[in-house]
Amino acid sequence: MEHSHTDSHDVKLGNAFKTGIIINVIFIVIEVIYGFLANSMALVADAGHNLSDVLALIFSWMALIVSQRKPTLKFTYGFRRSTILTAMLNTILLLVAVGFIAWETISRIGRPMEINTGKVIFVASAGIVVNGFTAWLFMKDKRNDLNVRSAFLHFLADALVSAGVVVAGVIIALTGIVWVDSVVSFLIIAVILYSSYHLLIDSISLSLDAVPENINIEEVRNYLGSLPEVTGVHDLHIWALGTTAAALTVHLNTKVPTGVDFISALQKQLHEKFDIEHSTIQIEYGESMSECVSNCN
Repeated sequence: MEHSHTDSHDVKLGNAFKTGIIINVIFIVIEVIYGFLANSMALVADAGHNLSDVLALIFSWMALIVSQRKPTLKFTYGFRRSTILTAMLNTILLLVAVGFIAWETISRIGRPMEINTGKVIFVASAGIVVNGFTAWLFMKDKRNDLNVRSAFLHFLADALVSAGVVVAGVIIALTGIVWVDSVVSFLIIAVILYSSYHLLIDSISLSLDAVPENINIEEVRNYLGSLPEVTGVHDLHIWALGTTAAALTVHLNTKVPTGVDFISALQKQLHEKFDIEHSTIQIEYGESMSECVSNCN
């Protein structure tokens, strides 16, 4: 029953990803076309920001799909780490898009164009609806899945950015100050660069087997050391199997003999308390090497 419930949940979440990707890709195309027709680089920049979040959405969806694939004799952990490589690729694509938007925005500063504020306001207002709806798709599951939470926050931020473009369009319509469009473009570029920087840092950290940000290794060490049976904790390693799963290996010194039941219960606790999916625990019963050396002397 539990397995069936998990499969049903994954199907519903997969449908949410597909729906979000489709409607946002359509909106991006419309936004780019209207951006150039209206001579608004703010709209084009907003489309670039939406593209960054669609890539993040695809990245999250891939993590869901890959996590369901079984390991092979060659890839014994499965294919989850491929999502980390995808994150790096997404970052490079985002930086290329930012370069294009910045070039277009700068080139237009010296030759101001008439901006069709009506189109800008209309399309950006549609962006608030599209991004708000996409965020709503992931609102229910955002507490239990880091990827889903990331998607939710990305599109919530997108809705706010679209609101900023609407404000710029209204200001231009009321005052005729067209350089407001360029200011908004640069602000959106800054948002994309900020997101890209963190995505790049996170993907590099995960590829170098850093401890995932959602896990505090000291808390894990303290928890293991607090167990009544445990007298020592060493060789503790925690790393990411992908973007949604973590692995752990550790050696525990115990003062009493322990069996399979102790290890199984501990693995379950590590999963529930720290979201560590795969843990390998080696038990060393008796005195640790440091205690032996101290007593022997």
